Amino acid sequence: QVQLVESGGGLVQSGGSLRLSCVASGSIFSIDTMGWYRQGPGKQRELVAVITGSGNPNYADSIKGRFTISRDNAKNTVYLQMNSLKPEDTAVYYCNAGALRPFGGTLYYWGQGTQVTVSS
Repeated sequence: QVQLVESGGGLVQSGGSLRLSCVASGSIFSIDTMGWYRQGPGKQRELVAVITGSGNPNYADSIKGRFTISRDNAKNTVYLQMNSLKPEDTAVYYCNAGALRPFGGTLYYWGQGTQVTVSS
C-alpha cells in the first residue's frame, strides 16, 4: 500500500504562483511514476504532469512553460511548481503514484486532493 498526502494549495491571484507537494509513505520502494492530475468544476479529471522514477517529465499542453514537476526520491516527495496561474487552472489537484507489482503490472494510488483557486 502507498499513502499520498498533498499540500500547498490555496487561493492566489491571476499571474501568481503556488507550489504543491505530495509526500508518499508505505510501500515506497515500489513507486515508479508519480504525477499530478486536476479536476475543475464540472470537468473530468485530467493529467497535468507526470515524472518517471529516473526524472523524465511529461506535461499537458495547457500548462507547458508555466508548471514544472520535480521529485526528491530521498524525501519520497513530488512537487508541482505552478507559475503564471490563470483562473482556468482552478481545480482540485490530485497526486498520483504508480507502484510496480512484484509479478507484473502497476497499481495506482491517489491522494485526497488539494484545492487551488485562482482569482481574476
